Amino acid sequence: MQVIVPAMKLTCKQVLTEAKAPDLESVRKLNCWGCKLTDISILSQMPNIEVLTLSVNSISDLSPLAGCSSLCELYLRSNMIPSLSELHYLRSMTRLRVLWLADNPCCGTDSSRYRLNVLHFLPGLQKLDNQVVTEEEIALAHMVGEEIRTPTKAAQTQVSVSTNGLPDADKENNSLSHNVEDTNNIRQEPGMKQPSSDKIPSLNSQSTRSSMKRTHTLEAVLLLLRDLDPDELRVVDTETQNRLRTYTLDSMETLRDSQTQKTADIAQ
Repeated sequence: MQVIVPAMKLTCKQVLTEAKAPDLESVRKLNCWGCKLTDISILSQMPNIEVLTLSVNSISDLSPLAGCSSLCELYLRSNMIPSLSELHYLRSMTRLRVLWLADNPCCGTDSSRYRLNVLHFLPGLQKLDNQVVTEEEIALAHMVGEEIRTPTKAAQTQVSVSTNGLPDADKENNSLSHNVEDTNNIRQEPGMKQPSSDKIPSLNSQSTRSSMKRTHTLEAVLLLLRDLDPDELRVVDTETQNRLRTYTLDSMETLRDSQTQKTADIAQ
């Protein structure tokens, strides 16, 4: 027999009593651990909240959090969040540094893959599931982390503000420019270094994007090498030597062709 869990809605009275605040906009911290909540729609009226604890509830919809742009710490452990697509509602939280999402259906069975996907989507996090986020993890997440799909309900509301009438290349450049701006805004927070403006190349250049991709690929390869045992490293070494020989032979052939062409031009 299927057990139906009754809906438990977080009310204004509960919030003001717990937070000891005069009104919803004054709430900065709220702890609703283990309250059997399923409906947190009231949070859409709390734009200034900074620390929010919702662990051990039955929450599945994070859309009410979309306007909580001041959040720095968010605890959602042991809920009913079905998909990582719900993280799209956290995208505007440029101050978010701590997220606890473990023990939700969206985490799946591959913990390392789940972690990289979350960090790929929210690179400003400094702690995820009570574990400190390292620079190496962020670099690897940038390379191998998978894009998180937009929830259907969110995609429908974003149609009117989508980029229309632009060629695909312009859309890509527009998106990349916003990514750089978002990253800089994140790095302005205390404890994070902002890169010098003269070191940020123009993203409108195809060669620049290609160079950036090669750099990140190299970083990812070097990180992965740390996890290999001696036998696996020997396989990598053999493959590397073979690749180097191929490049050397190709370079020599190109050089001979160039010299042959120069000789032919002189003879003419």
